[in-house]
Amino acid sequence: MKTTKKIEMPSAFTILLVITMIVAALTWIIPASKYIQVEAGEETALVHVPLDRDRLYDIEMSGENIDSMRAEYAQELSDFVLTQNPDLSENLKEAVPDRMVSYLETGDSGVSNSSTNIPAKQGIWNIISAPVEGFFQAKDVALFILIIGGFVGVLMKTGALDATIGALIHKMNGKEIMLIPILMIIFAIGGTTYGMCEETIAFYPIIIPVFLAAGFDLMTGFAVILVSAGIGVLASTTNPFATGVASSVVGLGLGDGMILRFIMWVVLVGIGITYVMRYAKQVKNNPEHSIVKNVPIPEGMQKDISQQVPFTARRKLVMILFAITFIVMILGVIPWDLKFHVPFFTEIYNSLASISRLLGLQPTTAANYWNNYDSIVTHSAALGDWYFGQLSVWFLTMSVIIGLVSGMKEKELIQTFMSGVKDLVSVALIVGLSRGIKVVMEFGGMDATILRAGELALKNTSPVIFTTLAYIFNIPLSFLIPSTSGLANATMPIVGGLAKSVFEGAGMMANHGQALAITAYQSASGIVNLISPTSGTVMGALALAGISYSHLWKFMGKLLGILFIATIVLLGIGVFLPF
Repeated sequence: MKTTKKIEMPSAFTILLVITMIVAALTWIIPASKYIQVEAGEETALVHVPLDRDRLYDIEMSGENIDSMRAEYAQELSDFVLTQNPDLSENLKEAVPDRMVSYLETGDSGVSNSSTNIPAKQGIWNIISAPVEGFFQAKDVALFILIIGGFVGVLMKTGALDATIGALIHKMNGKEIMLIPILMIIFAIGGTTYGMCEETIAFYPIIIPVFLAAGFDLMTGFAVILVSAGIGVLASTTNPFATGVASSVVGLGLGDGMILRFIMWVVLVGIGITYVMRYAKQVKNNPEHSIVKNVPIPEGMQKDISQQVPFTARRKLVMILFAITFIVMILGVIPWDLKFHVPFFTEIYNSLASISRLLGLQPTTAANYWNNYDSIVTHSAALGDWYFGQLSVWFLTMSVIIGLVSGMKEKELIQTFMSGVKDLVSVALIVGLSRGIKVVMEFGGMDATILRAGELALKNTSPVIFTTLAYIFNIPLSFLIPSTSGLANATMPIVGGLAKSVFEGAGMMANHGQALAITAYQSASGIVNLISPTSGTVMGALALAGISYSHLWKFMGKLLGILFIATIVLLGIGVFLPF
């Protein structure tokens, strides 16, 4: 009797490398182009410029004739731009030729978060080097993940988490299912208010063991975090990285369109909680219903609560320090002063800085991440100006403090920390590999071409159809540009302008249309980043939990369909809601 060999899903590394190869191959087929910002005094215009990769290559290889060949091609591009954009002012028309020359010399398009590389066909070297370039671009996230590994390793060694899980499960006494809505609402609030995403990596080793000990499976604890934070970002209300960036691009306030976004948050988070709870109940009643029933549980995540670990005073102190660690992290990444105009933490920081330099404090103007990222990645900063550099320093510090408080000796503490780091090396590498896909796509100049196709499709539609198409249009772009702020800078200058035209043409407020365009963009980005293989957070979390990408799709498939339909319905209703 012949036995059929079960086909196994490739590892996350293989999946990401295959996608990188496919994207590289497409740069030989899909034409290249770029959106270039033209400026003349206070006037600006964003123009679409098709580019010939072979022509650009010949220019770069032309040696002594490079200047004349650039000038000739720049003139051809200028003629095209002026033909396609006859409504440009005279000042902007005069600025176009010099702007084309400048772009061909520097690769700078003038668009925020846009690659400065001249588009080129991506070959074998580009494919191989993409993960390395991606790792360099995501080095702050990767380092944070490694330090989180060390932090969790130290925490686990103390036994405080085991004691807490045991005490929590015994106290819930059969009502462990209620942890799902409580935790999901908390994560969803983080997602909608400040874009909680990469930071959730720190919670998977903490939350998953709780649900395993309570009789659920790996997917339950994994979904509690990913689904809730992801839907929170999808229905962002004050998220500065999505709503904030997009609003600033089109010139709206952060509160414009808030009514619809809050309704979406309530409805979609409710859907997510119901979906996860339904799955969790099925698994609890019959473990055979588990999607990941044959997946081995990663080392350190399965906790035996039959013999409860004593909850000593020292372990209670460790858990207090653990709670403080995450509270400070959350306070640190919410842009209190910059976006919400709450200067409380900035004033405290500046007061401390004026007293002494011993702590390494400097004025907030110099330390603000948003103003000077490259030079302050690990400098101190006021709470609200923190990013991955500051978070890495904070978790490293708390790892040492928790280890010492628990009674670890110097060698034991270092060995424990390094063991935890080792456990998350693969997760950090996956983050770089996923970012490499974006690198190949950008360097090949494909992103603007796809964006242009969507721009043409959105023209001359009704408000309801426009809003739906704007949502659908942003979905494939979100695969290519997983960064919410990067996608906003790429699409909103175009889609926001089209929204204004469509809604004014229908006798409605232009601002209303632009607010809906923002909601459509962030909803598309949010739903894609729940499952996107180009998202370092998704792929990193899968690697950390030991779950395959196919398992993720099996769990998320129906939920994605429900969220997709619900979002379209809510966007349609939003056309008729008060602005």
